[in-house]
Amino acid sequence: MPPPVPAVPEPEDIPLAIVYEDDDLVVVDKPPGMVVHPAPGHFTGTLVNALLHHCPSLSGIGGVARPGIVHRLDQDTSGLIVVAKTQRAMDALARAFASHDKVEKTYLAVCHGRPRLDSGRIESMIGRHPVDRKRMAVVEKGGKLAVTNWRVAKFMPETNISLVECRIETGRTHQIRVHMASLGCPVIGDSVYGRRALDKRLGPVPARQMLHAWRLSLSHPADGRRMDFESPLPVDMLAYLPG
Repeated sequence: MPPPVPAVPEPEDIPLAIVYEDDDLVVVDKPPGMVVHPAPGHFTGTLVNALLHHCPSLSGIGGVARPGIVHRLDQDTSGLIVVAKTQRAMDALARAFASHDKVEKTYLAVCHGRPRLDSGRIESMIGRHPVDRKRMAVVEKGGKLAVTNWRVAKFMPETNISLVECRIETGRTHQIRVHMASLGCPVIGDSVYGRRALDKRLGPVPARQMLHAWRLSLSHPADGRRMDFESPLPVDMLAYLPG
């Protein structure tokens, strides 16, 4: 029998890079490798465990298992994430993120190759892959609308690597990773949708997918004021962007 796991996430003294905090919310710059909330295989060491230690009053807000969590980032995606500290903030932010009303999320992705155009907009349906159910894919039926606006911010012809800015209008699972792969420019280090053979030729060989939640803009849930945050690119992504 596997050992029992806690029914309620427990506080853990884990350092957090806090970008902003007030009585209603906290914005964290999540490092790569950190899981956002407890899930099978990851019941400790998550962002939620760290937040419960930093802010004990967070417990139970928006649910027991994922207190304060309004939106998520993949484990190996770094960058900005906002967490609600009160039920009022949780309700307001959840509505805003669900409708994408006055919420803007922009990511930076380091990708293999270069898209045919300098910028574009992808509108597609994303759902479970018809064969591999652990993957997502662009599908014709049974998916949900996913919209990504992308722009090539920089191209390194000597390595055939692009830095792509992606502003998403929806928040589907693996959306940017799926959409960049559909352009023929998968995110470097993406073990699910990427090109491992090309990854192994890079120096350094990527230890995770090179995707970063770069900018986050939203309206404050209490007074409606506009808030804009930006997180610098991590060192491991900068290694592929000389100059």
